[in-house]
Amino acid sequence: MRPLPLLLASLMLATPAAAQAPLAAQGCVGCHGPNGAGMGSVPGLAGRDRAEMIAQMNAFRANERPATIMGRIARGYTEAEIIASAEYFARQPR
Repeated sequence: MRPLPLLLASLMLATPAAAQAPLAAQGCVGCHGPNGAGMGSVPGLAGRDRAEMIAQMNAFRANERPATIMGRIARGYTEAEIIASAEYFARQPR
């Protein structure tokens, strides 16, 4: 194995589980808290139903669900990123 892939592989093994979340999911924790546990008035995502989160993100993207900023944020995610994030948060303990 070449040095760079070996270094990257070792870094991935050394990082905490939360840092191994999909990059799109990592963008959510600034408002939704570590592992999506929720922060203040911002609802938690951890342990929520995967299909429900996907539907809500799609509703935000289509301006069918009222929000302060989530409509703009959701439009920046691809369908694959939404699915990966929903799968990640659905697996997190509440």
